[in-house]
Amino acid sequence: MAFRFEGLEVFQLAVDFAQLTYEMTRQFSKAEMFGLTANLRRAATSAPMNIAEGSGRGTRRDFIHFIDIATGSLFESIASFLLAERLGYTSETELDKVRRSAETLGRKLSSFKKSLSDHTP
Repeated sequence: MAFRFEGLEVFQLAVDFAQLTYEMTRQFSKAEMFGLTANLRRAATSAPMNIAEGSGRGTRRDFIHFIDIATGSLFESIASFLLAERLGYTSETELDKVRRSAETLGRKLSSFKKSLSDHTP
């Protein structure tokens, strides 16, 4: 059985972003395991989790609320990656890769929210 959210492109992009985050944070200092690494992983996984949870809610308005939360988690991830780059845990090149992924996901979240809003009474 497939769930409705599994077929959403925005969900797949969010999972890709979370996977990229895990791959990138593997190289972080072990001293950051319970700090920045944990925060980044939590924020990045929050995006697909909220898309999935929102899809199971009863109304489009509820779904939109969870898309907003996913968007906030994406922004939190980027802010954390900026700090990680400043602290020397990741390079500018790696940060650019994260930014490209985040920009794509952010655009898709925004357009998906608009499509849900256009059909909300």
